[in-house]
Amino acid sequence: MFPIGADGKLGEASKVVTLKGSGPDAARQKSPHPHSVNLTKDRILMPDLGQDKIFAYKMDLTAADPAFATVKPGSGPRHLAFHPKGNIIYTLTEMGSSIEVLSSDNMTTLQSISMLPKDFAGKSTGAEVMVHPSGKFVYASNRGDDSITVFQTDQRGLLKVVERVPTQGKTPRGFVLDPSGKWLIAGNQDSDSMVIFKVDQKSGKLTPTGQKFTLGAPVAFQFVASR
Repeated sequence: MFPIGADGKLGEASKVVTLKGSGPDAARQKSPHPHSVNLTKDRILMPDLGQDKIFAYKMDLTAADPAFATVKPGSGPRHLAFHPKGNIIYTLTEMGSSIEVLSSDNMTTLQSISMLPKDFAGKSTGAEVMVHPSGKFVYASNRGDDSITVFQTDQRGLLKVVERVPTQGKTPRGFVLDPSGKWLIAGNQDSDSMVIFKVDQKSGKLTPTGQKFTLGAPVAFQFVASR
């Protein structure tokens, strides 16, 4: 945790939390692997790929209650996304290529659903997960299968697969929905391309617009407000 000065500069770290532990995969889970930091109104959530846990902290980096959630051993949680209502956490697992649906209240698992086709054979790792601004759809990318899986949410926030759409390239590590929810921009890291899809507002399905741009190894995108 770093304090921010009045001039915007970062001070020395005011607190450091050191993790200890491992997972069942000897090659990838020998030690903790904190993968991302995710802020809510009152908590900091941090998926640890190395321990198959999502740790929860208060804003002062002391443990929240509950202190962590556990996902399937060897699945490797990577990124999180939140339902607009604030009651559901969607956890993408990198090694398991799945979405773990958690209750925001008590961090219990409500559903585990694969991002891959049933007949998929080969290596694939989950990369990014995002929720549509409407809360009706969830999107997740797979590297290896090289696709984006579209899910529909029900009233409880649970998921059902709508479709899987090829990203027209290799290794879609990152993608982003524009703030209006009308467009999805996908990056193919290993084929140096950025592809734009139109989002159907009723079904959540993706349609390629034909707009494809060369971009060196894109891995993440972020919309910012223009001046």
